[in-house]
Amino acid sequence: MVYEEKGIYTVHEFTLAVKNILTGSRLNDIWIRGEISNFTNHSSGHRYFTLKDKDSQLQCVMFKWHGQSLRFELERGMKVIVLGDIDVYEQRGQYQLKVRAIRPDGTGELYKAFEQLKNRLALEGLFSQEHKKPLPEFPAKIGVATSPTGAVLHDILTVLKRRYPVSVLFMPTVVQGEYAAESIVRSIFALNSTDIDLIILGRGGGSIEDLWAFNEETVARAIFGSKIPIISAVGHETDYTIADFVADVRAPTPSAAAEIAVPDRRELYSRITRLNDRLIECQRRSISDNASRLSHLQECIQSCLILDKITNYIQYIDELTRRQTAGIQRVLEVKTSLFTAHAGKLNAVSPLGTLSRGYSIALKLPDKTLVRSIDDVEEKDNIQIIVNDGKIKCNVNDKEECKWWR
Repeated sequence: MVYEEKGIYTVHEFTLAVKNILTGSRLNDIWIRGEISNFTNHSSGHRYFTLKDKDSQLQCVMFKWHGQSLRFELERGMKVIVLGDIDVYEQRGQYQLKVRAIRPDGTGELYKAFEQLKNRLALEGLFSQEHKKPLPEFPAKIGVATSPTGAVLHDILTVLKRRYPVSVLFMPTVVQGEYAAESIVRSIFALNSTDIDLIILGRGGGSIEDLWAFNEETVARAIFGSKIPIISAVGHETDYTIADFVADVRAPTPSAAAEIAVPDRRELYSRITRLNDRLIECQRRSISDNASRLSHLQECIQSCLILDKITNYIQYIDELTRRQTAGIQRVLEVKTSLFTAHAGKLNAVSPLGTLSRGYSIALKLPDKTLVRSIDDVEEKDNIQIIVNDGKIKCNVNDKEECKWWR
């Protein structure tokens, strides 16, 4: 009865009662400063994290529809200021903060988003120098993507007209506001389908919010994918955007972009004049050298000089002939002497030399075998006797052995 009088709550009823008390208090639409921990970026798109300081912690949730406007990604240890409403998660009976907005504590939200995208694209290589396309030295047609109402287009056209007049294809582009990034991407794609040689992408100076379209990832990837070289000329000299890092060349101002895009015709004229003077001087020296050489050749072909040269050559040829004749004669004498010495040695052992001293050679006919002994012939054999001055044919009548010869 006591319990019934006082009233008994179910867990759910009590949780709802606490929720009504908390959500109806002044703890809604409140800013809280703290450090992020236990961060989870759920596949559903909702973000769950704990906001803490050195003494306490608070459970937080940021639903997907609020997180879509977040310009940077949450990280563990990041110091932030969050805007939200107190709530109770009924299933666990724990109070939490439903976050609607988050700002980095100590740095601007856009600056944080800028740094995160810059680091990520740098790791992908979009800023690498090896991907930079060279600018044409003498472009015939330049595409300009910028606002039609600002001073940027006027400044670019003025510089181009003064330095090096070229054809300009202007692509009106929204460069600030909600639809700026989409407009910039469309302009880059459109210009890539034309016959231009170079693109200048620019706008005037402004705050980081004004220039934010040039920090969008879609713009960065469109610049990186362009087949035509792009000069980024966004803001003033001290302003840097993601587009500046991705572009092939960064110009500090739109006017500077026009100066980078084309050469100075006065400087070209001066260079051509110098080259022309050098060419004339080189031709003058060449003509002078050839004239001197021709004069020298003319002197060399005068009749008296030619005759002198011919007589000198004739005398030189005669001298060479004498030298060659004397040399050949000496060689013949040496060879003749050597031949005589060898011939004498051969004659000393030659059968012909033996015949000249009164000896003869006997051959048995008809096969002309050499007769060395009386046993080599028989009576009535025909023999041939070779003497110094001829041959004698005779018959064997008799043969007698000589004992004394032995």
